[in-house]
Amino acid sequence: MKSTVYFKSLHDSKDRKDCLTRLIDGILVEWKKFNRGEIVGIKVTVGDSKNTGYIKPELIKLVVNKLKDMGLKPFIFDTNVIYRGMRMNAVDHLSLAYQKGFGPEYLGCPFIIADGVFGSDSRAIKIDLRNLREIRVPSLVNILDNLVVISHITGHMFTGFAGSIKNVGMGMASRAGKQVQHSSVKPRIIKNRCILCGCCIDNCPVGAISEKQEKAFIDTVVCVGCGECISACKFDAVQINWQEDVNVFVERMTEYAYGILSRIKRKIFFNFSFDVTKECDCLAADESNIIDDVGIFASDDILAVDKASFDVLTEKGDIFARFQNTHAHLHMFSYAQEIGLGSTNYELKKL
Repeated sequence: MKSTVYFKSLHDSKDRKDCLTRLIDGILVEWKKFNRGEIVGIKVTVGDSKNTGYIKPELIKLVVNKLKDMGLKPFIFDTNVIYRGMRMNAVDHLSLAYQKGFGPEYLGCPFIIADGVFGSDSRAIKIDLRNLREIRVPSLVNILDNLVVISHITGHMFTGFAGSIKNVGMGMASRAGKQVQHSSVKPRIIKNRCILCGCCIDNCPVGAISEKQEKAFIDTVVCVGCGECISACKFDAVQINWQEDVNVFVERMTEYAYGILSRIKRKIFFNFSFDVTKECDCLAADESNIIDDVGIFASDDILAVDKASFDVLTEKGDIFARFQNTHAHLHMFSYAQEIGLGSTNYELKKL
């Protein structure tokens, strides 16, 4: 049986708010899966401090209002990241969210950081899959029955395409879980290309890179595999094994999404194809779009919504592979189907 993916085009809508409003109104069958009076978590990301492409609070508020109108009790949440910056702890993370307009007085519901002040709320869930026997997630995952995932489609240096699977697998993991997922991705310096310009040293968020014998040197014990050094290097002197490391990365991330969603009864996933940039919202600042704005996708099947979004956006060629030089997203879709995360067999229902 095919999964249903709903799509509302921006081109026949007045603006982004109208596009989302009409999509929300068109998926009544999905909303009815939630039970009146229950709590619903809405997973979002506000992006890094310099990022401007994140899904704006006025759009999130439309989803909040829909849930409240149905007699539900929504809250917004995210988790802390493993690299330095304002999203490394809950105090700075929430301060950044409020600066960007995600305050509860505007949204009409609380905003929480699910893994605690320092990202130390981490519980194990058994999964027993190819790469991982267990995953580490905030305790919230074990008790949350209802979930709405709001994802901003972007490129990504490791996954190529990033949507709902990344937002759940990486974005709902504890900091310990994020570290495990990145642990297979260890950049290394190609010495004959390194001129010791210092960009990778300056940009490493955990201080894993230093000078050694007049070249940059990466301490793999300290390295968290975030990939910022790859973006910083202008001489192609920082590389990873794309054929092996990245496939393991996307498999682990997909296994995390599988384990997390196995605990949550009712789910809806939204993929927003607005302001699609080469890099994800953790890295992208005020970057140019790599694809024209298209619209919004929604489904109760996380794999189907990602695959449908990808298929529509790449009708004229795989722009994510072209910009990121990886087809890891294709492996991610295949592996997600293999482990039963969802289905690549979908029907696109245009509203």
